[in-house]
Amino acid sequence: MKKIIFPFLTVLFFTSCNQTPKNTTEQTAITDTVTTAFKPANIKEEILYQRGVEAAIWGMPAVNYQLMYNALEKLNGNYNQVVIWPKLLDWKNQTLTPNPDVIYLMPFFNTEKVGPVVLEIPPADNGVFNGSVMTYWQNAIEDVGPGGVDKGKGGKYLFLPPGYDKNKIPAGYIPMQSDTYRGYALLRSVLKSGSAADVAAAVAYSKRIKVYPLSEASQNPATVFVDASNDVYDSTIAYDATFYQTLNTIVQAEPWLDRDRVMIDPLKTIGIKRGQPFNPDARTKEILAHAVKKAKAWLEYNYEATKPFYKDTHWFFPADEENIKSVKSSYGVSEIYPIDNRAICYMIAFFSAKHIGESQYYLMQIEDKEGNELDGNTLYKVHVPANVPIKQYWSMTVYNRATHTFIRNSKWAARSSQTPGLKTNSDGTVDLYFGPNPPPSGESNWVPTDPKGKFEILARFYGPKPNLFDQSWKLNDLEKVK
Repeated sequence: MKKIIFPFLTVLFFTSCNQTPKNTTEQTAITDTVTTAFKPANIKEEILYQRGVEAAIWGMPAVNYQLMYNALEKLNGNYNQVVIWPKLLDWKNQTLTPNPDVIYLMPFFNTEKVGPVVLEIPPADNGVFNGSVMTYWQNAIEDVGPGGVDKGKGGKYLFLPPGYDKNKIPAGYIPMQSDTYRGYALLRSVLKSGSAADVAAAVAYSKRIKVYPLSEASQNPATVFVDASNDVYDSTIAYDATFYQTLNTIVQAEPWLDRDRVMIDPLKTIGIKRGQPFNPDARTKEILAHAVKKAKAWLEYNYEATKPFYKDTHWFFPADEENIKSVKSSYGVSEIYPIDNRAICYMIAFFSAKHIGESQYYLMQIEDKEGNELDGNTLYKVHVPANVPIKQYWSMTVYNRATHTFIRNSKWAARSSQTPGLKTNSDGTVDLYFGPNPPPSGESNWVPTDPKGKFEILARFYGPKPNLFDQSWKLNDLEKVK
């Protein structure tokens, strides 16, 4: 094996070779292409490239956030407002792996100038929220709703700026201490069923939230809702030099967190320094474009090598144990800082629950029973056993494997236990189909795929029960329909 000349990349490459990728041929092609594409002229370019790779991995969750906020700005939205999709999501929502079976709301906070910001959550009477309040880095501060701090009673969550004096917090508020000025909440208004009436009820319940600065609380301020349902809301991550432009926006906007001070010099090497403009020349842009592609290849490699959830299947949960511990502790465990796995999660999705597994759980599949990538030009079937271990609903959603977004112009993206007209077998099991054309049985249990690309499936379990985690109930792999 030929040794790579970059010290960091030598370690990365040889570590990779000790793992087993899920698609060896394709992954080898990706690795070879990325490894040989960049030719450094000198040591300065070598280091710039290496640090560009590390910066992309480290900055993934914040870049993901910033791109979602940028999409809101394109709709003339602003901080301390709420972007809402007042109908079930369709392909025009181009965020990463969103849920098409709930009503989505996303309040974006900024406390830098206005001080603490209030998020009022109504009690779970005519509806229910599932969601979390998060920092700029998408680190969950706390969950909301029945599975969160208010336990379904509702409450006034107070998003606090860094270093805020808690003695100034009025009675009756639930403090959400953030280490960043900016943040957001992902709120899902859960449906009782997929009927038009229940969708309308979930939308009405959504409109009961309120967002406003604490300083304006006595004025009964109106909450601004920005309707994104008729526009393409695109926060797809671009793996080119523009990635670092977005990363620079983050560095300029927020003070350094203690845990990230080690990144100050590496970022300065690639031209990103707090308080200074970022104006890379053409060669630097070229090098950084190669660097971010290398970072993506490394993350994809590890994504494909994730340990299965069930033995002898290809279903897996992307977040590893250290990542889950870090989120729950607000990165308080000093011996771990899982930026690789964190980056994998925010390469494919947004949002983190503080207490994953209590209100919802997820399983991903990117290969069929035979270990082959899911091909959009092939028809697949999955047999869902009876008595799915959930209190609310389950679903399976198709995403573009390359972008981790809904397939553009798709008729629909998912089927769930709440889908009107879903056919259930006499024994309580359900057969779902995924492919470019529906099976002979019709469209009721079918999700379309793009015949020109690969796809992935995310299975959601809302209100998961213990027998999901002890695996006494087991989800089968997808199989090709012959």
